[in-house]
Amino acid sequence: MERAAGTGLPPDSRSKLQARFKQIRSLTEALVEPLSDADASVQSMPDASPSKWHLAHTTWFFETFIAREFLPGYQVFDARFAYLFNSYYEAQGQRLARASRGVLTRPTLEVVRAYRAHVDAALLEAIAELPAKAIELVELGCQHEQQHQELLLTDILHLFSLNPLEPCVWQARPREAGHRPEGLDWVAGRAGLARIGDAGAGFGFDCEGPRHDTWLAPHALATRLVTNAEWLDFIEDGGYRNPSLWLSDGWAWIKQGDIQAPLYWRRRGDGWTRQFGLDGASGLDGAAPVAHISYYEAEAYARWAGARLPTEAEWESAAEGFEPWEGNFLDSAGPARPMAARGDGLRQMYGDLWEWTGSAYLPYPGFRPAGGAVGEYNGKFMSGQFVLKGGSCATPRGHVRASYRNFFYPHQRWQFTGLRLAKDL
Repeated sequence: MERAAGTGLPPDSRSKLQARFKQIRSLTEALVEPLSDADASVQSMPDASPSKWHLAHTTWFFETFIAREFLPGYQVFDARFAYLFNSYYEAQGQRLARASRGVLTRPTLEVVRAYRAHVDAALLEAIAELPAKAIELVELGCQHEQQHQELLLTDILHLFSLNPLEPCVWQARPREAGHRPEGLDWVAGRAGLARIGDAGAGFGFDCEGPRHDTWLAPHALATRLVTNAEWLDFIEDGGYRNPSLWLSDGWAWIKQGDIQAPLYWRRRGDGWTRQFGLDGASGLDGAAPVAHISYYEAEAYARWAGARLPTEAEWESAAEGFEPWEGNFLDSAGPARPMAARGDGLRQMYGDLWEWTGSAYLPYPGFRPAGGAVGEYNGKFMSGQFVLKGGSCATPRGHVRASYRNFFYPHQRWQFTGLRLAKDL
């Protein structure tokens, strides 16, 4: 069977897939429940999309690639939506420019919800009888929607951060008392020949394979993520003012944008003492891992600390011994925030924050994108971006694994991104 942008589930798992489909679609609805139509319509920057667009685009995916192709007699909800809610699939025709998504005051949030209900009803009834190829696409659509659940949260966060009222998506829950973790410890990583990439045991996006051999030089990984308190030390030592710490493009980026601290940090008086999150503004927790930093910032901090960023292979090799379900992930609608590290040994490998690596997002040896429109899912973006690993507090639990490859441009930091240090031995 031709491999699409991800491997599918066996046919005898159809009932489980049907339940997953319902759960994932319901969670997306729950995430936007606190929003007004206006909240869901505004686009805060070209990299972000309105919440309403996320709701409709994920539905467009199911309608376009499954309902229209595999359900005889399916009635398209609104033919105009093919133009409005296509993202980047050239094979599916013309589309609204990404930077213009915020002009969509219509359709209303109510109509978009009706669109979702229309497609859901058609697919839920059909999953039991769909051919194997369509079942693969349903699973891919579920994985795609989980990606958009995280994007939905990060885009809402960016939008609300620009509002002088500093509104919160959800009311803050009680926080544990912060503590400053002990000094950074190191754990030696595997050295020599290692295998990385999708092993084919379950779902995997096409860019995660083929599984292949790679060579790891002797190295060590920090046992936890870098904290807010440690980042404050970097700031106070002139980290954002010292060009010798920065890549040339990174130095130009901070000068052009007058970057002085991580995104969403707030200054009060002479110091950085507060930060903004999905639960509103709060005091800066020194023990929590520093979040919303760019690759440029992560790389500069690592250089300041006398270390470096881990490679993708180093991180993946270390993570294979951990359970991907464990960690601080998104479980249900509610505040998503990174938490302080606790315990011994390697911690925070999964959840809390996506970890920047020093590896460019490029194809593995032998990679071939799938044929057809879904082949545009990952391969076309293998240029100018860096790999992040591990998932975040806004990633749905169960969505990531050691081989999962997230990727962003080096200046982007509105996602839940952080860093773990590495060093050569």
